[in-house]
Amino acid sequence: MKWLFVLLLALAIFGGAAWFGYNTFVKEEIEVKKEQRGEVTPPPVVDVSLPDFEAAVKLRQEGKLTEARDALVAVIQKYPAGKHLDEARDILGEVNTAILLSTHPSPEKIEYIVKPGDVLAKIARKLKTTPEMIMRMNNMSGTMLRIGDKLLISHPDFSMVIQRKANLVVLLNHGAFFKQYHVREAKLPQKQPAKIQAKVAETMAWKGGKRVGLGSKEYLASTKWIRLAGAPAYTLYAVPDVSHPNLDQPPPPTGLGLAAVDLEELSTLVNKNTSVTITE
Repeated sequence: MKWLFVLLLALAIFGGAAWFGYNTFVKEEIEVKKEQRGEVTPPPVVDVSLPDFEAAVKLRQEGKLTEARDALVAVIQKYPAGKHLDEARDILGEVNTAILLSTHPSPEKIEYIVKPGDVLAKIARKLKTTPEMIMRMNNMSGTMLRIGDKLLISHPDFSMVIQRKANLVVLLNHGAFFKQYHVREAKLPQKQPAKIQAKVAETMAWKGGKRVGLGSKEYLASTKWIRLAGAPAYTLYAVPDVSHPNLDQPPPPTGLGLAAVDLEELSTLVNKNTSVTITE
């Protein structure tokens, strides 16, 4: 047993000496050579945007949507190159639509009382909005109105920017970011101008291979498209998602495919003549 003790003692002494020598001389020499070659590992980058981002997310989780919106806008403006920029934009879009397309109070909304002779399309034209938006905002399942009904109305001014390389459809309200939608698939001609100016020609609803109108019972379950004037190759069409695993309307020959739930929402927000800018 004495020899085993001696062996362990020798390993401890010489092993410790070797470790000390490596850390003192060899490791230092390796680091010097790395520095000479420009291979020094940079120190970890501190994510200075994280506390503000997490605070904004917490406000949203607590249901404080207006406060969350303001906090997310501040994060995006304060940290334009932050690690959570894209996530903040996605969440801000969800908060913006949650406020707009609901009875949630906000300074942008007014109350309208239905008068004799009012129909949904007439109210939408008069107040410069869309029938679909009024329906979504007021949780309506149909177009029927009664005199004295109180409707919440908003007056957004939407425009779209399609970013080909980023695979994004960005919705702006009064020129400011409102929401971004991710393109799931793209079927475009190979040669495209660097920039195209277009506008929404019409929103389309399909059911069973046929166009259906807003007042029909099939409308709510229909597949939505958005056709553009000035850019016929850029029809926005629905592709299956978790909520819509089966779509009975085949896609157009060319265009951009968005999740069906996104196309359903986007077709509610835009209207005929909404301006569209297509860029790289």
